[in-house]
Order: sequence, then structure tokens, then C-alpha cells
Amino acid sequence: MARGDGSAARILPDLPRAAEVSRPRGEAAWALAEVAGRVVEVSALGASASLTAVAVLIRDAQQQGEVVAWVSGQGSLFFPPDLAAWGVDLGALAVVRLPSAAPALAAADELVRSGAFGLVILDLGTGDAPMAAWARLAGLAQRQDAALVVLTEKDPEAPSLGSFVSLRLEARPGDPGYRLTTRKDKRRGSGFCHQGVCDGPAGLC
Repeated sequence: MARGDGSAARILPDLPRAAEVSRPRGEAAWALAEVAGRVVEVSALGASASLTAVAVLIRDAQQQGEVVAWVSGQGSLFFPPDLAAWGVDLGALAVVRLPSAAPALAAADELVRSGAFGLVILDLGTGDAPMAAWARLAGLAQRQDAALVVLTEKDPEAPSLGSFVSLRLEARPGDPGYRLTTRKDKRRGSGFCHQGVCDGPAGLC
């Protein structure tokens, strides 16, 4: 269900060209409905497609009238024109930019706890947090039926942020586009694989 009065919901342009390919029948799609109520970790190291995948998810949430927030815990931030080129409504995207992981976790906690956001993106980079923080966030996400998607910069073979991560994905550039592969999925097992084809901005594909 969309949060608030629905004023954030707007008619958004189509993505430049994005489509799923090679998805087995009955398999999950990369969409808000699949990640709602869960803590999701998207891991990548070096050249990746994390931003592309997140842009697709933000756009899907906004189309459903959900309010979305982006919390950066590493000082840097995405390039706004890139997200706009993917059809993300920047005017309806709340952005919180913080210097390190600890205040970013606190901000994400407040945003999810409020119940006003259907999707919160937490760009953690190489940061981490105590297990108790992830346990609390997982409980809040489930209670509010909100998705918390955490972007991490590390080898996807490395351990996840913890046992409270419900879904962990590896993001890689595709040919063309991007590819998300399951590293852990408590809901469906390890069979999820999403591939998007795009011809959007070079920084996103």
C-alpha cells in the first residue's frame, strides 16, 4: 500500500530500454513487491551495476505511489542526472547524506520506523554495523512492510552483513545491461537471477 496521501506518485517516463530476460517461469521479478518487508544486500566490487538495479527498483516503487529515501553513509552520492535518465522522479526522492556508517544506520532506522517510506536505500560502501542494528532494522522492515536495500562494496563471495539479511544479490554488468545473481535468499532459495537490458547512460549500464 502506498504511504502518505499519494502526492509523490507521478506519471514517470519509460526507462530508456530495460527488460528482463531468461527468467524461469514462476521466478521472482526484481520489483518492490519481491523485497517489501525485507533487508536486501546488493554487493559489488569494482565495476558494477548496483546503481542501475537500484534505479529500476526506485522507479517501480514510485510508480506504485511509495515514498523512497536514499541514505548515503560514505560521504559520496549518486549522480542525479543518471537516475533522472532512468525515469526516477528526483523531486519525490528524499536524500540524506552522511559522512559514515553509524549516522547513516541511525537515519535509516528512523526512516523505516516512521512507516512513511516504502523503500529505503542505504549506501553503506565498505561500512558495517553491529548485529543488533541489523536485527532491529529487519524487524522494522517487516513490521512496516518496507524494503531496506543496502548497497555494499565488497567481494560478493565475502560474508553478508549478517543473518538478518533476507536476500543478498551480486550486481554485475551484463552484455548488455546488468545482472543480479542470488547469493542468499531466505524466501526462495538460491534460484533468483534477474538480467536487465538497457541502453541508458554509460554510468548506469
